[in-house]
Amino acid sequence: MTDTTIEQATAAASGAAATEQFRSKQRMETADVDIKRVDTLVTELLTAAHDIIRRHKVTYAEYDALKSWLIQVGEDGEWPLFLDVWLEHVVEEVANENREGSKGTIEGPYYVVDSPRLAAEATLPMRDGEEGTPLLFQGQVTDVDGSPLAGATIEMWHADSDGFYSQFAPNLPEWNLRGTVVADDTGHFWIHTIEPAPYQIPTDGACGKLIAAAGWHAWRPAHLHLKVMAPGHQRITTQLYFKGGEHVADDIASAVKPELILAPAPAVNGTGREVTYDFVLDKA
Repeated sequence: MTDTTIEQATAAASGAAATEQFRSKQRMETADVDIKRVDTLVTELLTAAHDIIRRHKVTYAEYDALKSWLIQVGEDGEWPLFLDVWLEHVVEEVANENREGSKGTIEGPYYVVDSPRLAAEATLPMRDGEEGTPLLFQGQVTDVDGSPLAGATIEMWHADSDGFYSQFAPNLPEWNLRGTVVADDTGHFWIHTIEPAPYQIPTDGACGKLIAAAGWHAWRPAHLHLKVMAPGHQRITTQLYFKGGEHVADDIASAVKPELILAPAPAVNGTGREVTYDFVLDKA
């Protein structure tokens, strides 16, 4: 990765890209709004905030600092980052608490729709000489009864060996390390890629100021993002981590679950590593 890429992968640029991707997704999805539920949720949220102010006797100086910070989050375009890092893991937990199949976790702010469709055995789009340890990620998609789901789709995206995502950092090809693999007639797939690196969420914007003020770290462990779906079944959105990797035990986004930790072994062909991970989808 060039110095230019590292210098220009700013919070503002990443935030703007994440905000635009979210808005694009919202234009494709519609949801009914229950007025009574909105009233309940917003009232309880405000009541909780009022309780915090009273219990901790928040001063006007602290209140003004909060107001200034909230304004800065918007100006930096970091609302998707803030919400996905600190709130989404609880929303995901509640939304999927009754699933019988594979575990999910957060989507995060760096998903992009319509990645290139690839065959059941495929290599994710990448640059010539892409740096990183080669990884074969393989498995099968079935339903909860064990029946193979022919033609299931497995969307994968992840950071490169420097911790950057295509379309969210400059100087990367548009679909670098992003693809949608179509499983074969037995639900099997074989995805060739490289192992991603741990990365810091952007720290030069409002979220970074919060992290510094609270004395937190800004790191996410290395992970693969996946969305797995098949007609008539519930889609799984998940992330898979690497056993023994940095920050698996203290992910800033609190998204790691024991079921989502991979333990790759040396590849049979002698190049890089490989791992098998199967997905089980609940019926819709």
